[in-house]
Amino acid sequence: MSLLPSVAEALTSGRVEIVDLTAPLSAETPVIQLPPEFAQTARFELEELSRYDDRGPAWYWNNFRTGEHTGTHFDAPNHWVTGQDREDVASVPASRLIGPAVVLDFSSQVAENPDFLLEVEHIEQWQAEHGPLPQGGWMLYRTGWDARSASQQEFLNADETGPHTPGVSPACAKWLGEEAPIIGVGVETVGTDAGAAHSFDPPFPCHAALMGSGKYGLTQLQNLAQLPPTGILLIAAPLPIVTGSGAPARVLALVERG
Repeated sequence: MSLLPSVAEALTSGRVEIVDLTAPLSAETPVIQLPPEFAQTARFELEELSRYDDRGPAWYWNNFRTGEHTGTHFDAPNHWVTGQDREDVASVPASRLIGPAVVLDFSSQVAENPDFLLEVEHIEQWQAEHGPLPQGGWMLYRTGWDARSASQQEFLNADETGPHTPGVSPACAKWLGEEAPIIGVGVETVGTDAGAAHSFDPPFPCHAALMGSGKYGLTQLQNLAQLPPTGILLIAAPLPIVTGSGAPARVLALVERG
């Protein structure tokens, strides 16, 4: 059997499972909260146009309004000042929207410390057990944070000092951007950076390093707990918004079972 028919057979037979990593997008979807002096992203909104009524007797449809970076979404390189002359989301080659992925699980550490930061040595320890990060693929960073996604307050986890969510250290971000063979990082939190990253040196180092290196981010993923550490094929399909800095995305993982 040639390759594509064999893949199709594996999907229909269940030997390859499709795991949806996308958070449902609605008015309740948590959004990032910036300091009040900065512009804020929009929550998702639906405006009904017709619903089998006088406005359209046989059809139901809506307009919608949302921020590019609301819900499960794709960060393009031009999202950050370090990548301002790089690709917009519509220019990302389709060949880079499908690739291998691995899952690094640090949910137990985050359960003890919501400000946990991933370090290069953590990745090196993972690689010693599971092998190298995938060339041209994705590193998915599991923290268990998707369990909080039903609540804006719990998801941002902010107090008087700011948000407390896990992320990546500045040194690790630099390594991921400049040395790691991956094309991007996926997380369960509202952004690829830690909640306290505004105070890091440099600020928001994961955004700065990834975007500046022409790499990508995926955020607000769910169901990483259903994935094995390796052997994943990831499909990340953002809306191709011309000049856009990112877009809501449907993110699917293909995993061989049994």
